[in-house]
Amino acid sequence: MLDDTDDIHPLFAGAPKSTEFRKLRKRIVRQTREAIDHFSMIEDSTQKPKWLVCLSGGKDSYTLLAVLHELKWRGLLPVDILACNLDQGQPGFPATVLPEFLNRMGVPNRIEYQDTYSIVVDKVPKGRTYCALCSRLRRGNLYRIAREEGCTAVVLGHHRDDILETFFMNLFHGGRLATMPPKLLNEEGDLFVYRPLSFVAESDCERFANAMNYPIIPCDLCGSQDGLQRQQVKKILDTWEANAPGRRQVMFRALMNARPSHLLDPGLFDFAGLVRGSEKFEESADGLPKLR
Repeated sequence: MLDDTDDIHPLFAGAPKSTEFRKLRKRIVRQTREAIDHFSMIEDSTQKPKWLVCLSGGKDSYTLLAVLHELKWRGLLPVDILACNLDQGQPGFPATVLPEFLNRMGVPNRIEYQDTYSIVVDKVPKGRTYCALCSRLRRGNLYRIAREEGCTAVVLGHHRDDILETFFMNLFHGGRLATMPPKLLNEEGDLFVYRPLSFVAESDCERFANAMNYPIIPCDLCGSQDGLQRQQVKKILDTWEANAPGRRQVMFRALMNARPSHLLDPGLFDFAGLVRGSEKFEESADGLPKLR
């Protein structure tokens, strides 16, 4: 069914007919569905869930919107979708691009204007990055909008590479092993935060959005600042990937295969409770003890 390019949501109208693009689309749709299933993003509820799908106008959020509508179009995603763009007042932001695109595609949407740009520029010292404060202000407004619209979840377009980069940023600069979770309950406990593109590579999002000729809007707030920690981490990962293709995917799999007994956090593993003779290690085929 997903291979039938003649029966698709309008967001896929005009898609390239090439075998390469069909494989790309199929892979992104499959990986998104796998993430939704793997992390239990569909609530078991008598009331149909409603998702606030957040759009920045970048390649990732366009890919997210298209794939979620494809799954819904196919009857594989039993949720209502409301697209939302938060216009944060950046100078020169093309405010008409997203509403015109969404209305043309027949996508229910809400466009919200909140001048958080002025707050960020005023509060952040010169030379410091805007991302942390900008993100907090944006998230607070999105939570508010989700509640006003009766949504059960805020859905973001972060992909596999975002998750990896955040892990290494926390490792290098934060002194902790943590990253963006694919599924999160907000502090108030009334909204989920989902990242359905968690298994999708950034390069695939870029190829897909460019092939579909979606009207990409660059981020002129943080994207114009040089020396961001995330950009530094991205360069490191790019180098590793170039030297050993597939390295990103191996590292991502490691995030899904944590071994608390072989880390150093007594809050995750009861080292004090270990007693000699109480446990036996299974041996693998090579005679070495298996990691627990």
